[in-house]
This record gives sequence, C-alpha cells and structure tokens, in this order.
Amino acid sequence: MKCDRFWSSLLEPESGIAPIPTNPTGAPRLDRGAVQELVERAIRDDWARMLASVARAAGADFQLAEDALQEASLVALRRWPEDGMPWNPSLWLMTVARHKVIDRLRREQTFQRKLAEVARELDLQEGSTDPNGDPPDAELWTDDRLRLVFTCCHPALGLEAQISLTLRLLGGLTAEEIARAFLVPEATMAKRLVRAKRKIRDAGIPYRVPGIEHLPQRLTGVLRVIYLIFNEGYTSTSAEALIRPQLCDEAIRLARLLAALLPREPEVKGLLALLLLTHSRWRARLDRVGDLLVLDEQDRSLWDWDLVQEGTAILDSVAVERRPGPYQVEAAIAALHAQACAPDQVDWPQIAALYGQLFRMTANPIVDLNRGAAVGMAYGPDAGLRYLDALDQNPRLDRYHYLHAARADLLRRAGRHAPAAQAYERALRLCGNPVERRYLERRLRELRDMQMRGEAN
Repeated sequence: MKCDRFWSSLLEPESGIAPIPTNPTGAPRLDRGAVQELVERAIRDDWARMLASVARAAGADFQLAEDALQEASLVALRRWPEDGMPWNPSLWLMTVARHKVIDRLRREQTFQRKLAEVARELDLQEGSTDPNGDPPDAELWTDDRLRLVFTCCHPALGLEAQISLTLRLLGGLTAEEIARAFLVPEATMAKRLVRAKRKIRDAGIPYRVPGIEHLPQRLTGVLRVIYLIFNEGYTSTSAEALIRPQLCDEAIRLARLLAALLPREPEVKGLLALLLLTHSRWRARLDRVGDLLVLDEQDRSLWDWDLVQEGTAILDSVAVERRPGPYQVEAAIAALHAQACAPDQVDWPQIAALYGQLFRMTANPIVDLNRGAAVGMAYGPDAGLRYLDALDQNPRLDRYHYLHAARADLLRRAGRHAPAAQAYERALRLCGNPVERRYLERRLRELRDMQMRGEAN
C-alpha cells in the first residue's frame, strides 16, 4: 500500500510496520479546533471498535490499549492540522495505536513471542484494509467487541467489576458515568476499574469468546453489561445529549450476536426483545427543540413500529418455553406500553404486578422504585406515595434523582404543590444530564406558577 508523503515520518522508524492509510491526493489543512473536534468525535463514536482491536494486539492488556489510543490521539492533534484529514479518522487512530502497542511490546524482551504472533496477524490484516471506509470484513470488528465483552466478564472478576470494566472499555463511559449507574462515589469506581484491568493482565485471562459449552455460565454478567450499556445510551447520565444512539445500537448488535450464539437461552431473547421495544420510542422522546417528553407526552406515531413488532414477536416466541426471567418480565412491561394506543389506555395494574414479580426475582431497589411509580399510576398518587415513603430508608436510592422525581410527579398529581416543588429541587441537585435537568426545571416552573396563581386568588 503506497503511503502519502505527509505520513512518511508518522511512525517511529524502528517499528517495522507498514505506514498507515491516508488520502494520497492530500487534504486541506484544518485549524486545531476542528481537528480536536474530529478526534473527539472519532473517539466517541468508534471507541468500542478501536479499543477492541487494539486490545487484541495488546494481548488483553487494556491499560496498554487505552494508553496507545491516547497517544494516537495526541499524534493526530499534532499532525492533522498540517497534513490534513485522513480518509477514515477512526481507522487511522486504531492503526497508529496498534503500531504503538507493537513498538512497546518489542521493547520489552519478555513479550517477544507475543510480538511475533501479533505482528503476523496485523500483517495479514493490513493488506485487506480499505482506507476509504471500514475494513471489508465488518464481522472481524464485531468479533473483537464480543471478545472484549467476554474477557471483561470472566468469572475471575467480581460481577460489578465485570460490568464496570465493560462499560468503560466497550461503552467508552467515564468513571463518573459508571459510578452514577452503580450509585457509588467516582473515586470508588476509578479504583475498581484499575484493579479489574490489572487482574486481567496479571492473570493472563484469554482474550476470546469461550467455547459453546462454557457460554451459559458466563451469561449473567454479559447480559447485565449489554443492558447497562443500552441504558446509558438511552438516557445518558451526564452527556450533553439525552440519547447516545451509538451505545444503543452497540447493545442491540451484541444482543443479536448472543441470540445467534445461544438460540435456546430465553433470557438472551428476552433481553433482545426488551432493547428493541424500548428503543422503538427513542425518536419520540424529544420535542423539536430537544427537550424531554415523558411517555404520556409522546407522539406515539413516531414510535418505530417495526421494532415493536419484532420485539413482541421475540417475546411471544420465548413465552411458550415457560422459563421466565427478569429480562423477559421487563420486556413484557415494555410491550404493555407499546400495546396501548394512548396514555390513558396503559394497563398500569398489570405493569405494577409485573414490577412486583421482577422485584421478587432481582431484589433491585430501582425496580422497587419503578413499582411504586406504577402503583401510583394504577391506584392513585397517594397509594404510590405511601409505597415510595417506605423506600426512603435506602441510602443508595436517596442519591438517585429518579426517586425524588417520581415522588415529585406523584405529589404534583395529588395537588400538593409545595412538597412537589421541594422534591423537584432535590432531583435537580442530583441530576447530571442537561436534557433531564431542563425537564425538571420546566416542571418546577409550572408548579411555582400554579402556586403564585393560587396565592393571587
């Protein structure tokens, strides 16, 4: 592959690796601000694919892979303003990062055997890479991401460490975002991530999808990881946008892969059905100016009814097996929402009952919170408030802004405006996503306006 002169000095001479693919006709120069934006976009959109490939070159040393991608980003910030934009920024960064991994392994004598194996694999791949797009064999990258999930979910790691690490490495979430998902301090989560990466490296955990006979025993952690990645994409904890579609798409893609690998596991299909049914609503969740619309405010004609039909069909196919699990129950709740033609036709008593069943299966306090909100919709706000009051003793939920938002909504429906405003204020102090914050602020303004009108009368 012929290399443009712009990139001839990009890699260190001793690397011995073919130059990276670029635009052979040259590219217009970019200012540094535009370059930084391009690099950040590539990292944000293609983090999982890049890291999975670089981690394979690094022999599952995830810290080394992350460091190499950071170094590649710095090279891009230095070179792109002068040399122009490569055809494929993500492939450029991935290639440079893999080369840096090779260089570092070469300098460490104990890794000579691993270096030879990785170099042979990369040499085979270099000849088939298209600089104008993704590698022609897209399944190669998909397989890398599946390897990444199963490596992070190895039984040698605790379940929370498995999930946290995969959210970091596959989903590209920060320690702060993952800490919010687990309702723990950021410093605690950062230490957990460091320990998990070190354990994988030191224990020599293999970077591969396990054999079919070992897949079921590894399934619990993998399903939870995919679920949490989807949740972060569907409602981001702190990103500027409420929805991060690339994370939702990644979770659905991985769920489809698992369903193909394990066609007789009903919980895998249950998770896939849940993701499809939930994702069907995403285009209706924001108004024209980007503000949040909750379920009873959404235009249901904007829902993706193809996804609803597919998710419902998958759920029906596993129901006959009579092996219910948490993801199937949660998918059934999503299906009840999808079957209602209007908000006032939602079967809230059935949803409340299903949340009760789900809580008995999981003992998850967030599920119990959802049950309380559903009780309020089914049997009146006072019934829901009594249920939520019992959850106040849980210190983890007290830091969870949805508890206070749910209480505020029920208090508003009950006409108790002053305590509702206090609950909205508490939720605002805990909420990190700006789109959700604007929704809470809107509700708070409406309540204060109602209070002022009441005082005037």
